[in-house]
Amino acid sequence: MKIKVTQVRSTINRPEKQKQVIKSLGLGRPGRSRIHDDNPCIRGMINKVSHLVKVEELKEE
Repeated sequence: MKIKVTQVRSTINRPEKQKQVIKSLGLGRPGRSRIHDDNPCIRGMINKVSHLVKVEELKEE
């Protein structure tokens, strides 16, 4: 299964660890999206910055 991760809030005035997680997800500014495989590693990163991102599950055909 794939998930689409979209950054909805800025990383200004956020801890450095959260900025690094956003960068490792391939994001960097609000409005950017990336599609990732749904696995525990990605889910863990999303949990760290859940207040900054929106997650949608994509249907595989």
